[in-house]
Parts: sequence; structure tokens; C-alpha cells
Amino acid sequence: MLDAKVVKALTPLISRYYETADAFAPAETEKREFGFGDYEKKIAFRHYAFKSEKSLRKYMVDNAPPFASYSTAFYQYPDARPMENKKLIGAELIFDLDSTDLKLPCQQEHGRDWICEKDLNAIKRETTRLVEDFLIPDFGFSENDIRINFSGNRGYHVHVNNSDVYALDGDARKEISDYISGTGIELQAFFPTLGLKGAKLEGPKPADSGWGGKLARALITTLNGDENALPSLGIDESFARTLSKKRADIIFGITTGNWDRVNIPKKSEFWANVLKSITIKQGDSIDKNVTKDMHHLIRMPNTLHGDTGLIARKISSISALERFDPMKDAIAFKEGLMNIKTGRVQKFFMDGMQFGPYENESVEVPLYAAFYMLLKRVATL
Repeated sequence: MLDAKVVKALTPLISRYYETADAFAPAETEKREFGFGDYEKKIAFRHYAFKSEKSLRKYMVDNAPPFASYSTAFYQYPDARPMENKKLIGAELIFDLDSTDLKLPCQQEHGRDWICEKDLNAIKRETTRLVEDFLIPDFGFSENDIRINFSGNRGYHVHVNNSDVYALDGDARKEISDYISGTGIELQAFFPTLGLKGAKLEGPKPADSGWGGKLARALITTLNGDENALPSLGIDESFARTLSKKRADIIFGITTGNWDRVNIPKKSEFWANVLKSITIKQGDSIDKNVTKDMHHLIRMPNTLHGDTGLIARKISSISALERFDPMKDAIAFKEGLMNIKTGRVQKFFMDGMQFGPYENESVEVPLYAAFYMLLKRVATL
């Protein structure tokens, strides 16, 4: 539980932030359900409704909630309960990507509650891949249909605002997330000679559309990485070294659709396992439950995250995502200093400055760094 003195100190600062914060009310505010959280639960209260951005902002200023969320669904009566009385009109299609789900090696060093630059860079790549490899080419959405928001902590939220998706039910949304994650993918569709004794293994080319091309490109990317990348696909380390030495020949074969350029024992079983690993890796970052749940409440853009003090910043475009640095561009409290007593704190970077490592120290730091450590529960006043 967050110390009461910390809550008392942070609450007026949060309130002041919402007085002048960039617009955070979603489109068609009056048709949305809202939920708010405290420092122990991200959604502790829900079934709220507001007629306008002005009334929503007044609530945020008066109450300074650590977490603010809204429904991606539109309702006739958003504050009604139970849920069926709200009268669902439709819902955006959303994707929740979290770096924790990537199970990166660095997380074993710093734990799940902390985040480092490797985590942030990896989840940004997965978010870009979702948009550029799936939503635009495979589903035909335009960049204008897609909105990206930093979550305020460990990931990104991708919204598809297109009238064609509003009426999709939960099953249809699950099919979309299953496709993106490669769930139930039939490799035989891409490898017609797979399992045929004595036959040359014909497979997809990098330029192919859909999952075939994705599999080919993913394997080429892995082969072009270091030797440690291949064992991540379940390949024995000694054989990974052999493949690494022959990567140019293998890549040439894949680009021409000939996946038999290198002699591989039990090739059908081998490639099936490798490609299964690739499809699993592609879908690790997406929370499928969020995508299929039409009634899900998600972080309100440009509001604060109660575990970091960072802004769940709206990102203007795909190209802007590439340049976006959460630990610089999502800082809310640029001015002021605060004295805190740290526990054990790993080094981290905010606004281009290094903080820590600290070990039970009294330090004076910028307000944004103090917010971050206090809300991460690694410091006290």
C-alpha cells in the first residue's frame, strides 16, 4: 500500500496536472463508460458517465484519480448497470501490448515490476510490427484508422477506429487476434511438400503475402542475427552454429522458395518446430483477452499512470512512434525538485539523465524522477 504521506503529497500535483493537461476526453464522450482506480487497483470504480469533456475534466481535477480508463465501446446508457442495460452500440478494436509478456532476458535481472530501455525498445518494435505487418497490409486498415497510445508504463495500446469493426462480436475479434498470433496456423498450407519423403521442401518467399511471407522474413531476420537468436527458436546450440555458418546459402534458398539448400535431418519435424516457435514469438506481446472483450476499459490517453507518474501519451503517427521516447516524451512534471529517501533502486534514465543506482540514500531529484520512484514503491518521502 502506498504510504498515506506520499498520497497526500502527490494528490494536489496530480490535480494541478489535469487543470492544464492536453485533451484527454475520447471521441463521443457521452457514449462512453468511465472507470477510475486508486493506488491498489487500476479500476476500483466504474459505470461513470460524462456529458462533455468539460465535466470529465472537472471530475479529474476535483478527484485526482491515479488511474483513469474508458470504454472502447459506445453505449446508449453508459452509466447503467448491469452491463446489458447499457445497450451496446459498437466498439473499437483494440490491442494491448505489454513488454512483460515478451519474457525478455533482462527481466530476469531487474524483475517484472521494473522496466529498462531494452523492454521499451522491444515493445515498440512489436507495436510497429502489429501495425505495419498486420493491420495495414493484411486487414486493409489505413493509417488514419489507427491510433497509438503509450500505456504510461510498459507498453502501448493500439485502437482501430473504423465503422467496419464496431459491429464485430467477441468471436470475430478473437479470430483477428488468433490470426495475428498465428494460433492454429496450418504450416502445410505454406509448405506443400512438407512430410513427403524424398521431396524438395518448397516454402514461402519473403515477398509472399500473409503469414507465408511473414514466416520467411522472420526466419531471415533470425538468421541475420547472432548465434544466440537461433536457440531462441528451439534449435540446438551446436546445430545453430552450423546454420549460422551457412546462413547465406539458407537465406538464398528461402528467397527463391527452396528451403532445402542445407541438409537437415528430419527436416519436416525440424522446420515445423522452428516455425511454430516463430508464430508463438510473433504473438507473445498481445493480450488476447483485451482484444476480444468488447466491454473492456482501457487507459485514457494523456492521463497519468498511477504506477509511474508518466503520461499515457497520444502518439500522432506510426513515424512518430519510431521517434517516441517514453522516458522523455511522456514526462508530466518537468519543473520542481523533491527530497526522497530511497530503498534499493536500479539505475534508470529519464529526460536524458541517469538516476541511481541508489541504496538507502537521501537524495534531491527532479519531481518527475521522485514521482517515478515513489510510485514504483522504491522510495519514500
